[in-house]
Amino acid sequence: MTVSAFNRHGVLAIYRFEMARFLRTLLQSLLTPVITTALFVIVFGAAIGSRMSEVNGVSYGAFIVPGLIMLSLFTESIANASFGIHFPKFTGTIFEILSAPVAAFEIVVGYVGAAATKSVIIGLIILATASFFVPLSIQHPFWMLVFMALTAVTFSLFGFIVGIWAKNWEQMQLVPMLIVTPMTFLGGAFYSIDMLPPAWRTVTLFNPVVYLISGFRWSFFGRSDVAVATSLGMTLVFMLVCIAVIAWMFRTGYRLKQ
Repeated sequence: MTVSAFNRHGVLAIYRFEMARFLRTLLQSLLTPVITTALFVIVFGAAIGSRMSEVNGVSYGAFIVPGLIMLSLFTESIANASFGIHFPKFTGTIFEILSAPVAAFEIVVGYVGAAATKSVIIGLIILATASFFVPLSIQHPFWMLVFMALTAVTFSLFGFIVGIWAKNWEQMQLVPMLIVTPMTFLGGAFYSIDMLPPAWRTVTLFNPVVYLISGFRWSFFGRSDVAVATSLGMTLVFMLVCIAVIAWMFRTGYRLKQ
């Protein structure tokens, strides 16, 4: 497909439709992460911060903020993208989308773009909310936005896969609840993996979430558990894997034309 053949009107139609759904539930979409962030900062800061004043030279309350933002990005990206593509499957309108003059790539750009946009907006709101409770300084604001955008896009792609794979609404909740959330809690969201015994630290390095959180935390404090280049590389690898899986799904019609 040439650049001139790119159906921007089709992409914008999907994007605007998904963003309109977000705006219809704006209060619920924004209020929930704000309250959750406030509770996490208050509870963790009071319960653990009183015993652990600093982690790698950073106050514990500030240290957990990047992890909270990443946790929200993971869950919101997956939820928004999976719901966006699963709902047409549920209602049967997926066949209208597939038969429209919109390429598979353009469908993905529309749905994933909207899901990533919503996740980044929520992530920035969480950042603003957390700044009211703990003093925050961002040493590398550009890279913070880069990691935030890459993470949102990558997990929106992953959520798109989940939405196609799921046969019902219950299955769609399995991956975020049973896989992503535990991996986030065990991936250094609320602690440094350097605090773990050597054996457990080695095991933790097989958790891909570690690299995402570590790179994002580096953009705040200039400190990371793993090399920043490794974090960026792992994010890009995960993104490419998701793109390859989605391409295979559209090529074979896996759970799209059934």
